Amino acid sequence: MPALVVVGAQWGDEGKGKIVHYLSREARYVVRYQGGNNAGHTVVFDGKKFALHLIPSGILLPRARNVIGNGLVVSPKAFAEEVGMLERRGIKVRGRLHLSLGAHVILPYHILLDTLREEGGRGIGTTKKGIGPCYEDKVARIGIRVCDYLEPDTFRSLVAQNLKVRAAELSRIKPLKAIMEDVFRDYDALRRLLAPFCADTTELLAAALGRGERLLLESAQGAMLDLDFGTYPFVTSSNPVSGGACTGAGIAPTAISGVVGVAKAYTTRVGLGPFPTEIDGHVAAYIRETGQEYGTTTGRPRRVGWLDLPQLRAAIRVSGINALAITKLDTLANIHPIKVCVAYRHRGRRLETFPLSRRAQLDVEPVYETFPGFSGDVSSARDFASLPISARRYVEQIERWLGVPIALVSVGQSRDQTIVRRGRSLWAREH
Repeated sequence: MPALVVVGAQWGDEGKGKIVHYLSREARYVVRYQGGNNAGHTVVFDGKKFALHLIPSGILLPRARNVIGNGLVVSPKAFAEEVGMLERRGIKVRGRLHLSLGAHVILPYHILLDTLREEGGRGIGTTKKGIGPCYEDKVARIGIRVCDYLEPDTFRSLVAQNLKVRAAELSRIKPLKAIMEDVFRDYDALRRLLAPFCADTTELLAAALGRGERLLLESAQGAMLDLDFGTYPFVTSSNPVSGGACTGAGIAPTAISGVVGVAKAYTTRVGLGPFPTEIDGHVAAYIRETGQEYGTTTGRPRRVGWLDLPQLRAAIRVSGINALAITKLDTLANIHPIKVCVAYRHRGRRLETFPLSRRAQLDVEPVYETFPGFSGDVSSARDFASLPISARRYVEQIERWLGVPIALVSVGQSRDQTIVRRGRSLWAREH
């Protein structure tokens, strides 16, 4: 039962969309298993850029069928806009995209709550898309699922109930009657648009696995934003780690054949929270501009830092990562020297992995090893031997330190700017 999971191994924005798009050539189903339209993948396909937020990047390949799993929270409006964008650009979506009936629905009042908290002194740097409040409703057992949204009487009753529950907070922003009007303004049109895409996707995936078809499961965000294992409370509201693939897609752990972790050749983070290897100054500015480190969803400039091995060790451990894809190696060209954090110092002790304590996460000091940089444009390299020797040594040493094979190295946004270092298929455990 060949299911391969692709996870972000840092704080998100690692280039998962490009890697998923690359691996989608070998997959029958591409499945997104958590998060919402707070995520963003920028993928270059046939020389054109596509910015995707909900729909898996496998949608760009005609053979793949795509699933938005039950672990997501879905804005019907954002879903409709993304489907429309793809269809206007000539991508066939209908019949190839399936939305889980068990996914929860983001409504206008979730966005109001998110904005209120971010702008009212309780913020952690969210995208204000309503993700957190929607997951709160799910956990509180007052959430509204896609199957509820498709039933007008059920939906109206649940909205009325939820507005009463949230009345004290929401009435500070807007009259409840006006919020109700916002919820139902485009409801009929959105419900009709969503309906043909909806299915019990767990049945689709179980049948595919039974036929021996390959499933590619993709996370949003990254391991360090995981609700349980990330830099809490500066995290997302779901589980990007590989374990989230089972609950978020409705497949069994025994179906997973491997886990690919995606990490940049350096590190970035959006929003607030600890970031031990963060740098500023001209090197950070160079990386940000060269790598176009601005959020796909918000356009916010990303914080920039050196590669952090203790952080990566933690991500590898909790997700069972057995292969890595290193992205944006090309961005480090012309930087001399390049640093890598190999450990931390904390109160006189050396730490090899990321601490759980929020205080320690803020207080640790990076221990760096320095590498000679490399020059020139490496984006045209199509095999590992074509890279400058300093670039090759950088990748090889990271691999030795982490003890996990680096199977793919990305040197640009396009799918063909991907160097395969390991001849063996990443799906090899199926044999």
